[in-house]
Amino acid sequence: MNLPRQNEITLHGYALQCRVTTEDPANGFLPDYGKIQTYRSPAGFGIRLDGASAYGGAVITPYYDSLLVKVTAWGREFPQACRRMDRRPARVPHSRSKNEHPVPHNVVNHEKFQAGGVTTSFLAETPELFSSLL
Repeated sequence: MNLPRQNEITLHGYALQCRVTTEDPANGFLPDYGKIQTYRSPAGFGIRLDGASAYGGAVITPYYDSLLVKVTAWGREFPQACRRMDRRPARVPHSRSKNEHPVPHNVVNHEKFQAGGVTTSFLAETPELFSSLL
């Protein structure tokens, strides 16, 4: 096999990944369940989908992983990857959810996130990301 050595691999751009789930931030991130009434898949250049159980008519039960789809957004520059992630649907509407929530939008557009100054505790330390839900 002619695989390159690790130090020969070059990086090209930035990628972000978002898990679209049935979890409800306004309810302690407990998974929601019900029938998906409508589903619109994100699309466009620089968007990759890793499908799970998201499609119109799917019945989501409380007994399994709440993952519906993973969305990966790529861009040559980090702000471009953020803009592409921002155009994806924030939440899949189904029979129990009232509307799409803005948390992914709030994250990718947050000044600290855009500056690359976040850690895995960013969500817990930044309650304003959820202010419109509470």
